[in-house]
Amino acid sequence: MGSIDRYVVRTTFGAFVMVLASLTSVIWVTQALRDIDIVTNQKQAVITFIGLTLLLIPALVVIIAPLALVVATAYTLNKLNTDSEIVVMNAAGLSPWRIFYPFFIVAMIASVLVLILGAYVAPKSLRELRAVFAKVRADVVSNIIQPGRFTSVDGNRLTFHVRERRATGELVGIFIDDRRDPNERGTFLAERGQILDGENGTFLVLENGSAQRLQAKSQDPSIIVYDRYAFDLSAFASSEVASVLGAPERYLWELAWPDPNDHLVKNNPRRLNSEFHDRLLAPLFPIAFCIISFAILGAPRTSRQSRASSMALAILAVLGTRLACFAILVASGRSPSLAYLSYVLIAVICVGGLIMISRGTIVEMPASVGQFFSNLQARFMRSNEHATGGATA
Repeated sequence: MGSIDRYVVRTTFGAFVMVLASLTSVIWVTQALRDIDIVTNQKQAVITFIGLTLLLIPALVVIIAPLALVVATAYTLNKLNTDSEIVVMNAAGLSPWRIFYPFFIVAMIASVLVLILGAYVAPKSLRELRAVFAKVRADVVSNIIQPGRFTSVDGNRLTFHVRERRATGELVGIFIDDRRDPNERGTFLAERGQILDGENGTFLVLENGSAQRLQAKSQDPSIIVYDRYAFDLSAFASSEVASVLGAPERYLWELAWPDPNDHLVKNNPRRLNSEFHDRLLAPLFPIAFCIISFAILGAPRTSRQSRASSMALAILAVLGTRLACFAILVASGRSPSLAYLSYVLIAVICVGGLIMISRGTIVEMPASVGQFFSNLQARFMRSNEHATGGATA
């Protein structure tokens, strides 16, 4: 790799990382805000909330990385063209393939990154996220036993009240009214207690209290004074994560060779098929988008030739390709064989783009389309001037 290649790779890769980090951060914030109730309602620490939502990042990167590469490629090509470096390279005898080579290297790096994340890291993170969210949302201490409040669960058949929860997690001043058994009502009082999780379940261990039990056909309750009593909370504690994983939570090889006895395979095999092809297509998008971007923006231009229309055309081509593949995968839910049209589309686009690169074709938006947008812009400016003038008057 020569000095020119290292310069272009460094510039493109640096822009790719910066754009990827920026876009991922923005979208991560919007996704994280949907689960802000983990802090407000579930009484979890902010650090816990951040740690949970960070597990979304691998899945976001798989989607954002190809688009970030398009922006990085366009930025580098625009920089090279503005500084007349592409013109100099072309005048020095460098072929379009030679100029495209460092961009292809960055595209391959992005492709490998997307492949690793999509095949293993993203499903692993989503599994962990699912397990932790299930545990947090079913946390007995946060949802049921809240100091200073009478909290009823199980159809108001079980009521809790705790006077105080200390920093050590110890509960003080405990009252429990249990009416779940129609033949017996139980009332428990304790000076203090502690939540304990074990292999046999979750228990509230009560200390220095009394248990009053009243039979349905009896008027006289029985009262028992105890030093320690274990009240079973397993029915309200953190439930196990459902054994049936969703399609996005499965590793790539699990999608390729699913268990025939799997619940999702039996009930919705087409969903697994669409997810499998989506994972396979994801590493191809960085390569295809890089070829599209370079084919449209990579040809040398003089300072008098506008690149705005070519930039818009590149964006439209990339978005059109992505939307077309998405539509094909959605349609494959009804006919699985349609999914292979996505690979044909990617292959045609890549071959066509490589031919354009080899010929050094300068791609610009048709004059009629450019004129349409120019007229639209002029009309918008005139309406804006009228509106501003009317407001001033």
